[in-house]
Amino acid sequence: MLLQELETQLLALTPTEKAEAIRLLTQSLNNSWPGITKTPDVCGGDACIAKTRIPVWLLESFRREGSSDSELLQFYPHLSAADLVNVWTYADAHLEEIEEAISKNEEA
Repeated sequence: MLLQELETQLLALTPTEKAEAIRLLTQSLNNSWPGITKTPDVCGGDACIAKTRIPVWLLESFRREGSSDSELLQFYPHLSAADLVNVWTYADAHLEEIEEAISKNEEA
């Protein structure tokens, strides 16, 4: 996508959508994702839900296979809906990283 196309799309957003875009961009620039951590010695350094060993790519792969948020929360009862929101936000912002991790796991 060209910057000019992006500018046109950004200007067409509602004020609420613009605020969300700013929040996402700020998080990306600061490499700060609430509820998501990357620790070199945990799950190979993959992005995980904070204080767990549940990688973002795993939940994203379940979602792609058709699992709903409610099913994931039943399967992982210690997670919250907010955890899943953080996972989906991170996964959407880091598609290439998540794709690579899913592919790597499928090959193993």
